[in-house]
Amino acid sequence: MNHTTHRRLPLLTLIACAALTLGSASATRAAGSGPGYDDPNNWPQYHRSYNAWRYSPLNQINKTNVKKMHVAWIHQPGVITHGLQATPIVIDGVMYTIAADNNVFALDAATGKTLWRYTAKLDPIVKEMFYQSASRGVTVGRGKVYLGTLDGRMVALDQKTGKELWSTQLTDQKAEYGATFSSPPQLAGDTLFGGTTGGDQPIIGKIFAVNADTGARTWTFEVPRDDQKSWPGDSRKVGGGSAWLPGTYDPTTDTIYIGTSNAAPDFNRESRMGDNLYTATLLALDPKTGAVKWHRQEVPNDSWDFDASYEALQVPDGKGKMDIVHLNKNGFVYVMNKDNGAMVNAWQMAENVNWTKGVDPKTGLPIDPVYPETDKQKLHCPNLLGGRSWNHGAYNPTTKLWYSHGMEVCNTVTSAKQGPVPGVGGLSLGLSEITLVDPPGKKADGYLGAFDPLTGKQAWKVRFDLPPLSSVLATAGGLVITGDMRGNLYAFDADNGRELWKFNAGSGARGGPISYSVKGKQYIAIPTGLGSHAPGFLTGAFPEIRTLPGGAALMVFTLD
Repeated sequence: MNHTTHRRLPLLTLIACAALTLGSASATRAAGSGPGYDDPNNWPQYHRSYNAWRYSPLNQINKTNVKKMHVAWIHQPGVITHGLQATPIVIDGVMYTIAADNNVFALDAATGKTLWRYTAKLDPIVKEMFYQSASRGVTVGRGKVYLGTLDGRMVALDQKTGKELWSTQLTDQKAEYGATFSSPPQLAGDTLFGGTTGGDQPIIGKIFAVNADTGARTWTFEVPRDDQKSWPGDSRKVGGGSAWLPGTYDPTTDTIYIGTSNAAPDFNRESRMGDNLYTATLLALDPKTGAVKWHRQEVPNDSWDFDASYEALQVPDGKGKMDIVHLNKNGFVYVMNKDNGAMVNAWQMAENVNWTKGVDPKTGLPIDPVYPETDKQKLHCPNLLGGRSWNHGAYNPTTKLWYSHGMEVCNTVTSAKQGPVPGVGGLSLGLSEITLVDPPGKKADGYLGAFDPLTGKQAWKVRFDLPPLSSVLATAGGLVITGDMRGNLYAFDADNGRELWKFNAGSGARGGPISYSVKGKQYIAIPTGLGSHAPGFLTGAFPEIRTLPGGAALMVFTLD
């Protein structure tokens, strides 16, 4: 690993940041108010705040003392398949988290003591599915803990006891090729909403909503639009287009923002020669009805597996309003008006891009895209996992920088006509070969980068020889917290990327680091345990990954 600084911050900014790093006897919060700053002691939802900043206003642990940070407690869930992929939730001294195979825990956030455990009784069909075991989190609210299950249900548990209150079956596992909830459904008032896996399956991908108190179904949004121009012939019926990562709910506009996945077959478009709405699209939905308020399709006729599923970051535009900053797997970041989806800017984050000559910042459309062709091998950059995988970035409102991982890896693909897909675990990829490889003339690697989210101007980068797959945490203490595939956990200086702290957890990080406070003491929690399907795909470019150990340990740190 090495790092390069690409610009110096102005002196006044450095002075301001230094003022925020002064330690105190309590887990003090940085100056500021509103979304991203409120409820500083808790981590109440998936991205902590609806603007998806993944920023903690706490600064007791900061640049001057983080070197003294040590283990406070460790939680071992006892199941390690696919590691820990969740972002824990912390409310009033209690942590709610989930491990593989839908094992939910309530823990004392100061000691790690288990308060209750819930193990979902899953349909045996889950053992036949492709997307097995993955559980990326829970949602807490209205006195309940909500999860989406591997066998296609939304479930509500009593927040105090873990007792199951209701369970609603939403997918037909056999008919929908094991479409499963790998991510937690989210709350929008009394509506609970979320999508399933399925972008790589021959199904009609869906977003579901239920009443959060009763579990009664309220609406279902079918992602592939019923439109022959968009989906000629019967292509819609096998078009994929799920919404497999958590959306966000903006209470100020009563709007759900949620991204959708690629169209299927992934790499062969011969049967679906339309724009394939609403795949590879950021949707703005009415939470009461599921109606589309606006949409921004980032990759029309997606034929590279470039989902638009990632987080919808909301960033001040400097003029008193907020813009949505949305990274696509295709290596570009789309900046748009959050009220209507109008393009503000587009910038290239990935260093190696050859599938298009660029993105028009006015229209948001790719310029001269290079499509796969049946029975021809082509090199596509970025690879099917994206210029970054689904591990989330973080935004610091003081530095005004967005911290995100990236991977510089390409893939060769030989497109092929898709035949019948056998079994519940079958995929509709539309290819006869795919191999992850180095970019032309370079060695594949990854990085942690700091960017102006509106313009793409780079502040600094730290390079990793293996692409990091952990999400990122930013704090008011001037820290950027993350982990790598070998199990090293880091605290970097938010201003310049300098390494300030390092800890070997023994197995790679894939989940979401968080920070919270209990009785005046700040904690930083980092889920560890290398997992998900991404490491397996990456072995083509990084054979060492085959030797890396699995695990599942929630590591929690604090000061003396």
